[in-house]
Amino acid sequence: MATLLHIDSSVFPGSASTSRTVTDAFRKAWEEQHPQGTVIYRDLVVSPAPHITADAHTAGFAPAGAHTPEQAAAFAERLKFIEELEQADAILIGAPMYNYTIPSTLKAWLDNVILMGRTAMTEDSKIKGTPVTVIASRGGSYAPGTPREGYEYVQNYLEVVLRDALGLDLEFIVPELTMAPHNPAMSELVPLFEASRTKALDDAAIKAKELADRFAA
Repeated sequence: MATLLHIDSSVFPGSASTSRTVTDAFRKAWEEQHPQGTVIYRDLVVSPAPHITADAHTAGFAPAGAHTPEQAAAFAERLKFIEELEQADAILIGAPMYNYTIPSTLKAWLDNVILMGRTAMTEDSKIKGTPVTVIASRGGSYAPGTPREGYEYVQNYLEVVLRDALGLDLEFIVPELTMAPHNPAMSELVPLFEASRTKALDDAAIKAKELADRFAA
């Protein structure tokens, strides 16, 4: 049976978070279609990944037998995240935009799982080609042609990291204008937000079912 790794990083709980609402729709569709599958869930707000230290970083470039006690302890923490990633047949990541980029908790997780020669920049990676769906929610719009197009550092960054460095099969679902219902200056954009949210929920369910069907075949 296939395994889904589900990562959430929004600081807002439940339905207060658009990214969590959409990842939840994806996961429910996955579980309905693939009830015998496994879901590994990591909420990076409740259980954050530690920021990379010098010991954790240098341990990644030295054989285990040469690790100092400090390196061994730090690397054991990294391995928990790496092994979860390697177990996954599909990956789901909630990545809201905070101050034009991803949450620091998600960046810390990425710093832990990006390991040259094991998960990154190697043909022997166990994760190469694994499908990853990123729910890239944002309060405004940073789509091509919009005034803030040049401020988009979520999709641009994750394309380099997830697709190019880790070799994952990347797809984005982008619910936007999430601040429209809460900001009077954006009130005229509420219908566009609602349409974007509905499309994101539909796309998440479709993608989850597509992946579940692929692994069930």
